[in-house]
Amino acid sequence: MHPISNMMKDKIIAVAGVNDNPEKFGHRIFFGLCEAGYNVFPVGVRGGEVKGVKIFKTLAELSQKQKPDLVITVVPPAGTDKIVDDCINLGIKEIWMQPGSQSPEGIKKAEAAGIKVTQRGCFMVFEGVW
Repeated sequence: MHPISNMMKDKIIAVAGVNDNPEKFGHRIFFGLCEAGYNVFPVGVRGGEVKGVKIFKTLAELSQKQKPDLVITVVPPAGTDKIVDDCINLGIKEIWMQPGSQSPEGIKKAEAAGIKVTQRGCFMVFEGVW
């Protein structure tokens, strides 16, 4: 298990791909980060709530309240492409693409816009949360 990175705990993190299904990784990652003390917000295209927490429909909606420093993608590659566009438009400078959410086009576009892209595995494992 890796030690928790204080640098990551200090960041405002958005998890893109959260819904109310506890079997889905977006849900599990969001609540795992909450329980581990991260400053984290859920984003999911359907919106709604999960366990009393508002799910923001878009990064733009979340950014009106709190602009994320880091976005973790837990969506299909086509969804990641849209999230990259949103990050570029909102000036978000870091994206972590969870396994299965990586998009070669999104990676190229993000890096060309000066966004740091991490795709080396699961954020939760890397941070020692799981």
